[in-house]
This record gives sequence, C-alpha cells and structure tokens, in this order.
Amino acid sequence: MSFDGEKKKSESYTEDVVAVRPTEDDSKLLADDIRRVAERKLVRKLDFRLMPAVVIIYLMNYIDRVAITSARLQGLEADLGLTDVQYDTVVAILYASYCPAQIPSNMILGYINRPSLYIGACVVAWGLTSALTGITTNFAGIIACRVFIGLPEAAFYPGSMYLLSRWYTKKELAFRSAIFYVGLLVSNAFGSLIAAGILGNMQGKLGIAAWRWLFYIEGAVTMFVGLQTMWILPDFPHNTRWLNAAERRLAQVRLAEDAGEADQDAADTSIFDGFKLAIKDPKVLIFMLMSCSQLLGLSYINFFPTLTATLGFNTTITLLMSAPPWIFASFCCLGNAWNADRTGERFFHIAGWWWAVILGYIISLCTMSIGGRYFSLFLMTTGYCGFALTLVWVSSAIPRPPAKRSVAMGLVNGFGNLGNLMGSYIWRANWSPEYHPSMIIALSGLAFATFLSFIIRWMLIRENKQMDKDDMKFMQGPDRERIEEAARLEGITFDEAIRRRKGVRYLY
Repeated sequence: MSFDGEKKKSESYTEDVVAVRPTEDDSKLLADDIRRVAERKLVRKLDFRLMPAVVIIYLMNYIDRVAITSARLQGLEADLGLTDVQYDTVVAILYASYCPAQIPSNMILGYINRPSLYIGACVVAWGLTSALTGITTNFAGIIACRVFIGLPEAAFYPGSMYLLSRWYTKKELAFRSAIFYVGLLVSNAFGSLIAAGILGNMQGKLGIAAWRWLFYIEGAVTMFVGLQTMWILPDFPHNTRWLNAAERRLAQVRLAEDAGEADQDAADTSIFDGFKLAIKDPKVLIFMLMSCSQLLGLSYINFFPTLTATLGFNTTITLLMSAPPWIFASFCCLGNAWNADRTGERFFHIAGWWWAVILGYIISLCTMSIGGRYFSLFLMTTGYCGFALTLVWVSSAIPRPPAKRSVAMGLVNGFGNLGNLMGSYIWRANWSPEYHPSMIIALSGLAFATFLSFIIRWMLIRENKQMDKDDMKFMQGPDRERIEEAARLEGITFDEAIRRRKGVRYLY
C-alpha cells in the first residue's frame, strides 16, 4: 500500500531481521503439508499465553482505576474533606496525564525490542501508585497519586493493542481484541464485587478505613501480576524467546501474507518518522475525533456505581447490582467481535452499539422507574462492545509501516480519552438522581461519533477503489522494500507477492 509522505528507506534491514534470515531449518514449518497444523499450533500457543496475560492485566488496570468510584460510597470524600467539584477533579485528573502519555509511550514501544519488560514494568509502577493512594490524607495527596497512576497506565491499552496487531492477522484480530477488552468489562463487574467484599468486611481493621484497604489490596495484587507478565508476554515475531526459529519465521510469514508486505520498518526509520506519517494521514485525525466523541458518550463508566445508586438501594446491594450489566456486555462483546472477524465488517459492528446506548439514554430520560432505569444500564454498558473494536479498525485502516500504526493507535486512544476527561465533569452531583443534562450531552457525543465513523467508512471504500486501479503500477521505494521482504520470507517471487497483494484491502 502507498503511504504518502514517507521518505525513501535504505535497502538494508534491522539487525534483528538479519538475524532471522531464512535457513532450511527455519523454513520447515512452511511446507504445504504441515503449514496449516503448525499455524494452528502457533496461534493456540499465543492464545494460551498472550491473551490470558493481557486480559488479567486489563482486569487489574480498570479495577485500580475505578476503585475511586467504589471508595466514594464508603467515606473517601468525607475522610479527605473533598467537595463535589474536587471529587470530579480527582476522577478527571488521571486523564490529564494518561492521554498525552500514550503517544510517546507507543512511539517508544515501536522502537524497543522487549515490549514484555516495558509493559510489565509499567504494570508494577501503576500498582505501586494505586497502593499509595490508600495513605493519602488530603486533596493534594490524592491528586498527586491520580496524576502519577495515569503515566504508567498510558503504556498498556494502546501498547497491548499494538502488540496484538504484530501477532494476529486481520481476520483473527477483532475477536482476540474483544477477549482482551472483556478484561475491562469484567473488571467493572468483579471490581464492584471485590469492592463490596472489601468495603463490607475491612472497615476498621487495624484501625484503617475500608476504602484505604481497597487501594492497598488491589495495588499489591497488581504489582504481583506485573512481575509475572515480564516473562509471560511475547516480544515481537522476530525475537520472542519462548518460540523457536521456525515458529518465529512462520509468525512473520503469516503477517506478510496478510498484508501483502513485510510487517517491519526499514533500517533508518527513526522514532519520529511514524509520528510524522500518522499526523499527515487525515484518517488518523478523524479517528481521534471519533474516539474522543465516543468516550464522552460512554463517560458514565466512571460513575456507574453512582448511577446504580440512584435505584435507591444500600451500598452493598448497589455494588452487587452493578455487576450483571457488565457481564451481559462481556458476552455481547465476544459475539460482536466473532461476527466482525467472520464478515470483515467494521462500521456497523462499532456504531450499532452506540445506537443501543442512545436508546438506553432515551429510556432513562423518560422514566425513573427501577425496572426501566436498570434495563437502561444494561443497554449503556453495551456501548463498549463498539469501543473494543475501535483500535482494531485503526490497525487495519493504518496498517503499514508498523511505526506509523503504533503512533496512530497511541494518538487515537490518547486523544480519545480526553472524552473521558471531559465526561468526568458532566455527571454532576447537583444533576442527580435524574442526570438528564448529563445524558443529553453523552447522547450528542455518540451521535457525532456516528457521523465521523461514517466518513471514515466512506474514505476507506474510496481508497479500496483507488487501489483496484493502482495495483498494477510499478512499486518503488519503501513499498517495494516491504513487498520484497514479504516475498523473501514466503519464498516466492516479487511478481507472485504483487499478485497476492491484490487481495489486501481495507476493512470498513
């Protein structure tokens, strides 16, 4: 595929790629008679090692991040002397560091060779910061913790999505990304259950308030998980230590065939080249606005226990009732992603769930009955089924070179989370229990996100038609380099690689 603005790269490749130049032994899994079985084994190995690791980390990520909302129900505001505006600032300030840090973090991730160590260290860092939240005694202390927890957390979600895109093909990525994202949905369910257990049984233990125990326990568990993931997570297909040479070669060939070119950067690609390429692509800018508007519309997540509390039950019952909607959303998310992989469709698998959230908001705007409001909470949680595929869509719409894809994913998710920052101020306490103005603002955000996603769909359809016209043009410069490398990995000629590339198109 052509990437405007990309400078001509050297014909040499990185030392890591040179180190895995094909040999007869490396190619043993590429033979037609064993390729299919070997590929299934490779994917299964990734599914049983990579996927559980990122799901568990994501589970701890959101449990740590939204513990503040559960702690609010058990006296955090009173103990620290917070006003409503100060509490909203405590929730929002995380995104002030989390959003901008995602861009340089993904730039670093695309440049280093050991993402397993980088991501693992960041998990330990945010676990430590979360635990320290329990010792705060005033507004300044908890603000400092929230700022510093956002910095290491910024490495995880866009970084893990980029890592998944370096291992799975387009037809595999949506479902795996949904499994990954279920970690967030489940964390909202089980985070509430865990919080209910801690807050209900730890009050006054050793003279410590229950909400402080919540941060101590969850932070300690997160640090333990971070240390374990340093050796569980893979690195990249060319240098993962727990794969043999033949498996690494097969992993590279799979992605080369999927894209029609090698999934690698040329040797002289700097850490800033990907950033320059990404910001020049109008699709990236529209994705950024779409993600921001989407997350503004889904910003209820940081106030979900508070919204559930409007049903009128006590703290323990409220936290228990917060779990079923997220469990329901988890099943919807997996089914939606499975069908997205099967069909290759993206727009309706993302925007359709926003429309369900809009319906939920409309129901809540029309009634305060317990049944109607609780049903609307189920509809609202399904919006994250669409969000789960947002970076999947970005990775297929901005596929190559990897440096550009990495930065694009960081930009989209980083800028998008500004929607969460803004959303932290729209669910105001003086608008409770109806929260009608909050829901109207969120509904408008989802409507605008729908409009932007339709524009992206139209742009991708147009680019696919243009590629149909350009396929037979002579490939030059960096594009030719990556296709030649793909041909070398697959053991085919350049012309054969060009013919295979005709089947490669953007998913919309």
